[in-house]
Amino acid sequence: MKTMEAEGYTLKEKKKNIWYIDAKPPMRVPVKMFTNEKLLDKVAHDGSIKQAVNVATLPGIVKASIVQADQHVGYGFSIGGVAAFDMNDGIVSPGGIGFDINCGVRLLATPLTLEEVRPKIKELLDRLFANCPVGVGSEALIRLSDEDYQDLMKRGAAWAVDKGYGTADDLAHCESKGCIPGADPNKASRRAQKRGRKQLGTVGAGNHFIEVQYVEEVFDEDVANAYRMTGKGQVMVMIHCGSRGFGHQVCTDYIRRMEDEQPELVAGLADKNLIYAPLGSEIANDYFAAMCAAANYAFTNRHVLGHYVRKSFEEVFGKDVAAKITTVYDIAHNIAKKEMHTVDGKEQEVMLHRKGATRAFPPGFDELPAEYQPHGQPVLIPGSMGTCSYVMHGTDAAMNECFGSCAHGAGRLMSRFKANKEFSPDSVTAQLHKHKVEIKAASRKGITEEAPGAYKDVDQVIEVCHDSGIAKKVVKLIPVGVVKG
Repeated sequence: MKTMEAEGYTLKEKKKNIWYIDAKPPMRVPVKMFTNEKLLDKVAHDGSIKQAVNVATLPGIVKASIVQADQHVGYGFSIGGVAAFDMNDGIVSPGGIGFDINCGVRLLATPLTLEEVRPKIKELLDRLFANCPVGVGSEALIRLSDEDYQDLMKRGAAWAVDKGYGTADDLAHCESKGCIPGADPNKASRRAQKRGRKQLGTVGAGNHFIEVQYVEEVFDEDVANAYRMTGKGQVMVMIHCGSRGFGHQVCTDYIRRMEDEQPELVAGLADKNLIYAPLGSEIANDYFAAMCAAANYAFTNRHVLGHYVRKSFEEVFGKDVAAKITTVYDIAHNIAKKEMHTVDGKEQEVMLHRKGATRAFPPGFDELPAEYQPHGQPVLIPGSMGTCSYVMHGTDAAMNECFGSCAHGAGRLMSRFKANKEFSPDSVTAQLHKHKVEIKAASRKGITEEAPGAYKDVDQVIEVCHDSGIAKKVVKLIPVGVVKG
């Protein structure tokens, strides 16, 4: 058994790419990390291991405090964190979900090839930039009535289909059909709703993007075909964004309320950023209802952006091409959901927190479209701008090992502040052009913050997921052009 020391803790590799920190008081459960020695070296001193230990002290946590291969330090919980809490004596924590509630990824399959798209990539990026607003404070092309706004917060992406954005097929190929039950718009503050009102159908800034990609490598042809991917050279479009200012404000509001109403709880926390509310309490119920409203907003946001991606392709390649663009899947990676899992040999409902982690459910999961059920759920893992992304599929091992979860991306190596000091927009753009990647960004800062060098090697993250068995590789995607904030 391999061991190593990090942040004062002894880590033991008990299975390939699965490392543990044994539970010692006040920990209630062990820490379980999906990683390898190279990736561990990158985070050995960033604070994320200590955060995982802190999560293991929270009330009602079951099985383990889990961290995925893309881990790095976050707010309260590390990015890559997964934690399940008993519904009777557990908790819900905004830090275990994140400020960008239901930040996630949607992948679209087009009928075009790289040879058809590359000559027109600049024109296509121009249309995507015009139709899918990006950047800090960007405003949508859509204006919502009060009735529409309330409806979409409750019903999610189904509202968009009713209004002519996207299709029922898009909806069927979306986690939870694009809606988490339990939303109550009245539990989201006026300020939160105001911030989101003019942002539906926008990408935002930070690490959010719309990326035109192509299939470079196919690892499992049967699964790829089931997932609407026809082979090497096929052009895909990946959308990465979330709930914009709406979700950020919901998180901010409830962190403050939890701190204000529970001062005795704050005083006893290993980290005040782990502030939580006991499940069943009024504040926990209110937060969950507001979080669901923000999550439904995010599902709708990506769905509407999918509609405008089709519009952009129509303007460059024609209606026939746009009509053949389909959704592979849409998946959340900052979320808390009520899910059924096996704990101590028994099926039980838990409040499952995924923060910078994505669902990876196995074959036979009844929520999946019929053509996906033999293969499991698509797992979408974007890399850093200018490198590559992957589509994987969920497995039974993921359900057994980590509550049906997987990494959500490459994971940052350096802060945005450090990236802005380390890289220049011109050098990053030149690097992208060297790899035949065009970029159109709303700001020069957006280019340097998301430089490929600011992220870990996504291939390493993928190998950990694949070799540990929690997700299996299907295809590798290479960028052709990217639109960023």
